[in-house]
Amino acid sequence: MQDINQLLENARQAQLQGNNHAALELYHQAFLLHPNEINLQIVCGNLCVELGRFEEAAGHFRRILAFNKSADARNALCYALQALGNEAHAQGNFSLATASFEEVLSHQPNNAIFWYNLGNAQRELGQAQQALASFKQSIKLDPNDADAHNNLGNVQRELGQLDLAIASYEKALQLKPDLHHALVHLVHQKQHICDWQGLEAQIATIRDWVNKVPKAQISPFAFLSMPNTSAAEQRVCASNYVAQNYAKLREISHAAVTPTQVGVQRLKTLDSDLRRNDDAGVSKIKLGYLSADFRLHPLAFLITELIENHDKTQFETFAYSYGVDDKTPTRKRLQQAFDHFHDIRHLSEIDAAKKINVDQIDILIDLTGFTQSSRTGIVALKPAPISINWLGYPGTMGNFGGSFSGEHAGEPLFTYLLADKVVAPNSADFSEKLLYLPCYQPNNQREIGKKTEKSAHDLGEHFVFCCFNQSFKITAEVFAIWMRLLAKTPNSVLWLLDCNAWAKANLQREAKNAGVDKNRLVFAPRVSIEAHLERQRHADLFLDTLPYNAHTTASDALFMGLPILTCIGETFPARVAASLLQTVACTELICENLQQYEEKALFLAQNPAELAKIKQKLTPQADLFQPKKFALDLEFILEALLHKLVIK
Repeated sequence: MQDINQLLENARQAQLQGNNHAALELYHQAFLLHPNEINLQIVCGNLCVELGRFEEAAGHFRRILAFNKSADARNALCYALQALGNEAHAQGNFSLATASFEEVLSHQPNNAIFWYNLGNAQRELGQAQQALASFKQSIKLDPNDADAHNNLGNVQRELGQLDLAIASYEKALQLKPDLHHALVHLVHQKQHICDWQGLEAQIATIRDWVNKVPKAQISPFAFLSMPNTSAAEQRVCASNYVAQNYAKLREISHAAVTPTQVGVQRLKTLDSDLRRNDDAGVSKIKLGYLSADFRLHPLAFLITELIENHDKTQFETFAYSYGVDDKTPTRKRLQQAFDHFHDIRHLSEIDAAKKINVDQIDILIDLTGFTQSSRTGIVALKPAPISINWLGYPGTMGNFGGSFSGEHAGEPLFTYLLADKVVAPNSADFSEKLLYLPCYQPNNQREIGKKTEKSAHDLGEHFVFCCFNQSFKITAEVFAIWMRLLAKTPNSVLWLLDCNAWAKANLQREAKNAGVDKNRLVFAPRVSIEAHLERQRHADLFLDTLPYNAHTTASDALFMGLPILTCIGETFPARVAASLLQTVACTELICENLQQYEEKALFLAQNPAELAKIKQKLTPQADLFQPKKFALDLEFILEALLHKLVIK
């Protein structure tokens, strides 16, 4: 008994001296001697809460609750579980967050906040239907929570319920007019359904927030597609977003991952091997690719053959996949293309970063950026000495700026961005250092579907203008030009992708308002990529969009010999088609303004001989579709980058 009393006295003295870590260790020793002593459980649990060790605290309070069914014991457990869930969510451990909030709800099922938090964690795990139910229950318990309505809208959007999503965002804004992210989501979904009413004023408000309210939650990807936003504003938007969402991870990165010493030593070894240029005993460069889209996705149509063509004597390739395994041949081919393929869906941000660090990756290339399912927090933890932003997100990923004032303020999220001199002519618009390729976009050779007749696509014997871009890229200004082109080219139709029922109805209405028969808009259904490529043989001229061009879609068209007419803009997404056209030596299809774009489209529609000359220049053998050449260009840059990084 003397031993236990001494332990307790030492623990109390440690507490009085402010040394709670030592006190907890002593109380734990006492607890091991008397495991059924509830007061010791209470002391340990409370100390764990104070020290932020919420998982341990929950364990203590569970044991207390087994002996003591009091409201105080239950509330203490719920507090620890809520804190554990919030901490797990902040660190990207969404499985633990989900489990924590499910457990706390078993004790307090009428708590709207817990249902809301559970929905957030479920959504991050891709459990859309479960998240939908959780948000609805949260709203049932608290109908006036604007954030719950907003997040319900997010899940409805992901489930394709765009009309319901828009209604949820509008309800959120009705409850809280300054809920910044709700307005951003509302605008972006209105763009998806081509409802342009009131957009100009709403976008102006969002731009004002970007410049004046750094803490406003504004999706950088949604902001890219909004007309009139500048490259400088896009950089500010990205930096604000980084500061809001990844500052905590950046602050704990050294303690969580500590890549520096291992990384620097490997770089020195690699540099020595590269300069020796001796195949014997050369250390391979460990090249990691991070993405949500190693599946049947446009990314795969660009990246697969590049991975297959990497020089395996110089590079060891690693895939870190956090997207769904769709079990398609595309996924299987990618799995075989990499030397190592790791599914990290169920790892937290910290555990995923540790995995990359343990693998001693020299260069980590993120292929997703701020697009859907992004897990940029992994990169914020700095698991590799070099990080590169490329391909998935057409713009800068920003820096720790905005409202962030920590140790890493002003530091870029990524060190480098792979670009070319067309898409990124001004380095001042980017937080990253720029690495220039001849053309920033890689491409596979495409497989083409079975040949069809033009009549199978309801095109008639007309001149076919087309645009297979997603509906959110179509703006009122560009659509008005298309309607004027149809009016001036009587024997023509406009072939569009059937993205959703609401966009189709709205575009038909806009055509009618412009005096154009809605039946001259032909909507192409979703089909396999092979069938989609084949049907493009029946189009005559692809009309690009602005300020968000065709990207992979442009390469698809060019591969099929379909000319794409573009108008080059200021920002990265507004310059991609121009980059591709320059690569295939069709610069005559790059217009400097929309007036020139409209005039050129009309000229080509009325002069088939000129259009035929352009089509003759388009071939699948162009440099744009040579993945082996692209691999060599990329590898040259990466090797030079490693060398320069070490010798500085």
